[in-house]
Amino acid sequence: MRFAPSPSGDLHVGNVRTALYDWAYARRTGGTFVLRLEDTDRTRVQQEYIDSAMDTLRWLGLDWNEGPDVGGPYGPYLQSERLEIYADWAGRFLAAGAAYHCYCTQEEVAQRRKAARVAGGPSGYDGHCRALTAVQVAAYEAEGRRPVVRMRMPEGQTTFTDLVRGEVTFGHENVPDFVLARADGSPLYTLAAAVDDVLMKITHIVRGEDLLSSTPRQIAVYRAMGMPDEEFPVFAHLPYVLGTDGQRLSKRNGVVSVNWYRREGFLQETICNYLALLGWSPGEDRESFTLAEMAAEFDLGRVNKNSARFDVRKLEAINGDKIRALESADFTARITPFLQQAGLVAAPPSAEQARLVTAAAALIQERISSLGQAPGMLAFLLVDEGDFVVDPEDAERLLTPESVKILQVAEAALSGLGAWESATIDEALRGALISGLELKPRAAFGPVRIAVTGRRVSPPLFESIELLGRERALARLARALGSPPG
Repeated sequence: MRFAPSPSGDLHVGNVRTALYDWAYARRTGGTFVLRLEDTDRTRVQQEYIDSAMDTLRWLGLDWNEGPDVGGPYGPYLQSERLEIYADWAGRFLAAGAAYHCYCTQEEVAQRRKAARVAGGPSGYDGHCRALTAVQVAAYEAEGRRPVVRMRMPEGQTTFTDLVRGEVTFGHENVPDFVLARADGSPLYTLAAAVDDVLMKITHIVRGEDLLSSTPRQIAVYRAMGMPDEEFPVFAHLPYVLGTDGQRLSKRNGVVSVNWYRREGFLQETICNYLALLGWSPGEDRESFTLAEMAAEFDLGRVNKNSARFDVRKLEAINGDKIRALESADFTARITPFLQQAGLVAAPPSAEQARLVTAAAALIQERISSLGQAPGMLAFLLVDEGDFVVDPEDAERLLTPESVKILQVAEAALSGLGAWESATIDEALRGALISGLELKPRAAFGPVRIAVTGRRVSPPLFESIELLGRERALARLARALGSPPG
C-alpha cells in the first residue's frame, strides 16, 4: 500500500481518510505501508508542508514501513530525488514507439479541442504529432519549439476490477494520448506515479474517485514498462467526501484541514474513528472503535461506493464521548499543552499549577467536547488576579442592579464559613439564597457564577469556589459588588 500525497498545505480530510484506509489494510493483511511524497512541483510543495504532512500522520498514529525518513529497499521516496528514473523511462518509451514527441502548443491544442466539440466529436488530443515526418520535426524545431513526451494510447478499451466499484471499462476514444513529461523534462503525475508503483512493487492503490479516470492511463504505462496484466496493482477508488450541503468538501462549506481540528483539540482517536466511518463500518452499527480495532477488521471490499458527508457536529459528539472515556491522568496531560499555549500555566507547570489543573480537570472532563475548550473553562482559576476578566455580555445579562442583593447575601454567607469545602459552600449558598431569599437555583447562582468565574458557562460552581480559595472568591464577589452594571 502506498500513500502518496503532494503536500501543498495541510493534509485535508480526504487525504487522511485515504492514508487511514491504506494503513489499516496494510496492517490487517501484514502488508507494507509506504509513504511516498510527490514533490516534483516545487512551486507548490515546500519543505514545511512535507514536514507538516509527516508530523500529522505520526500524530494520528499512522506509522509507515518505508518512506523518506525511514528508508526502504525501493527508495528514494521523494519524487524530486527520482527525476533521472522518470527521464530514463520516458526515453525508453520513445525508443520503443510507445510514446512520441509532441510539438503542439497549448493554444493549438485548445483551438482544435474547441473545433472538435463544435463538430460533436471527442475533444481530447487529436494525435496531430503521432506520425510527424522528419521535415515536420525539423520545421518545428527551427521555430524553437520544445516538445513534450506524449503516450501513444492504442485503440480499444481498458477494463479493470475496482475493489469499491466493481468492473470498470474505459473506451480509449475517451482516453486520448496524454502527456508524460513536460518540455523541460519534468514528469507529470501519470508517468511518475505509475513508474513508482511498478518499481516499488505496489500491489494495492487506494485513492479518491477523482483519479478514477487516470487509471487507464496508468495501466498503459504499466504495459509499456512490460508489466504483465495479472501483476497490475489492484485499485480501490474511494467515494467523495461531501459537506453537509451535499457539495464536495472544500473551504467553501467546511474546514478541510486536519491540523485545524488538531489545533482545536480534537483527539487523534476521534479523527481516525470518524474518518473511517466516511465510507466504511465495522458492522453491527458500531460507531466507536480504536485504531487497533479498525486495523483488525478493515476490508477494502466493504468500502461503500456512495459519497459520505462530513458532519462537524457528529465529529464533536464522537470527540466528546472519547474525551469522557479518557483516564483522568491522560485527560489532564492532554489539556495541559492547550493551557500552556493560552499562557495559563508554565511549561512545565509549577507545583501549584499542576495541583490546580489536576483538580480542575475532573470538573470539566464531562463538560467539554474538545480539548481546546479547556482554557476558556479554567482561565478563571489559573490567571493572576489582576488579569481576571468578566465576560461583558454575560455581565450585562446577570450582573444587574437586582443582583446586588444576591451578591451581598452570598458574600456574607461565605465570609463566615468554617471549612472551605464544596459541600459546606453548597450548604451555605443554598441556605442563604434559595431558602433565605426564596430564589430558584438559576436566579440565585447565576450572578455568583459570573462574579467568581467570569462566565455563565463554567465548571460546577461550588467545586470552582473551593478550588479558587476563600481569599480570591470573596475578593471577586466584592469586586462585582463594587461595580455592578446599571
